[in-house]
Amino acid sequence: MIKTKILSPDRVRRITSSFAFIEHRFLRDGFWESLSHHELLLYVFLILAADRNGVSYYSYDKICLLLRISTDEYLNARNALIDKDLIASDGYFFQLLSLPEKPVNQPLRLLKSQQQMEKYDPATIRNLIGQSLKGG
Repeated sequence: MIKTKILSPDRVRRITSSFAFIEHRFLRDGFWESLSHHELLLYVFLILAADRNGVSYYSYDKICLLLRISTDEYLNARNALIDKDLIASDGYFFQLLSLPEKPVNQPLRLLKSQQQMEKYDPATIRNLIGQSLKGG
């Protein structure tokens, strides 16, 4: 085991109010590497925003503003975190869940048909919505 030392004794972190934590096995057991950039950003934000039970209630527009991500990026990240069994959400509240036994790795879904593109591809869906709002 590596012996550590305090590098700056006058700046040792102290918990003076509420605090957030991430289990060490989040890194050690591969959860970190199983997340995309936006998933990781949202997950860490929810950790920082959560109360002692892992519950937070920031609105999606505030989250997008703070994280500097689009609504589509937020939705994809939120849905992936739910699919990976890391969070629960009812649309208003979030709950960080205890870590599952191992990371849930989603298989890469290749979109091979126009139907699949219209159902799963964010750019295609956005384009279809835009066309429908323009009336054509």
